[in-house]
Amino acid sequence: LPLIYGGSGSHRQRALQALESVGLAHRAKHKPSELAGGEQQRVAIARALINNPSLILADEPTGNLDTQTSRGIMLLFKQLNQQGMTIVLVTHESDIAAYTRRTMKIRDGQIEALE
Repeated sequence: LPLIYGGSGSHRQRALQALESVGLAHRAKHKPSELAGGEQQRVAIARALINNPSLILADEPTGNLDTQTSRGIMLLFKQLNQQGMTIVLVTHESDIAAYTRRTMKIRDGQIEALE
């Protein structure tokens, strides 16, 4: 619905572009139940990006993805951040955290380190 009410551009074209950005344009006509868990995760990321928000809150966005796909998603996030989008990402994986410009470590509800 936000895409429809956003009102700019072709809805179908923007949806396909978002799916392309996460490597799923070829699965555009599939129902969610026909997609694997990692594919569903990437569709969720595409949905979050479709209206070009200024802020993305991503909780374990690569949790269900293989290493290569995770790398692609993190490179996409890095590119979007360089274009001015703010991305707040939560992860338990140090290799994923390594893609970020700033890292905050929290232990037992307390900020332990800012890097």
